[in-house]
Amino acid sequence: MTAADDRQKEFERRLSSGDAEALGELFALYRARLWRTVSFRLGGRLAGRVDPDDVLQESFLVAAQRINHYRQDWSASAFLWLRTIVLQVLVDVHRRHMGTQKRDADKEMPIFGHYPQATSASMAIHLVGDITSPSQAAIRAESLDLVERAIAGMDPIDQEILALRHFEELSNSEVAEVLDIQPKAASIRYIRALERLKEILLAVPGLMDGQDGQQHG
Repeated sequence: MTAADDRQKEFERRLSSGDAEALGELFALYRARLWRTVSFRLGGRLAGRVDPDDVLQESFLVAAQRINHYRQDWSASAFLWLRTIVLQVLVDVHRRHMGTQKRDADKEMPIFGHYPQATSASMAIHLVGDITSPSQAAIRAESLDLVERAIAGMDPIDQEILALRHFEELSNSEVAEVLDIQPKAASIRYIRALERLKEILLAVPGLMDGQDGQQHG
């Protein structure tokens, strides 16, 4: 275990005793990772209307009110506990901002059930945006719908594994904990989902042109 790991465990121990200062330390430690979650999960229309930093600020205040919840099971990862709160705040943000536009909002909101499922729309927007350049606007517009529909046809858990590993950059063990599956199963499903995703992208006309030899994270 590294010094950073020891420091993290100490923060978690202090948080389990209700130490609000430790909560601040942990939130700062995980802020970049939580911001990545918010940025991905906001959805197309809200992305231009809601600042992820505002979502994180609200999430921190909610976490401060729920320290006792963490105290009840402090063996859980503090990061995943904070991420759960962020996802709950995101649901509230969607409801507040979409309001009377509920029918449209429902199409964009992630489905929060046993696990928080990423929308195929969010995945398509990020994937196509990463691959295409501004000069390829026409290709981007034509590709979005095709990619979204193809991703929507994947198994929901495979979609979520891709979102967690590729976009939120969670570790395999964190993905396994979030989805309540074994780490080996999470790893196998991720590899399978990646292969399916490559097939989807290669099948979209013009989308992968010029991508040979380029490295993507």
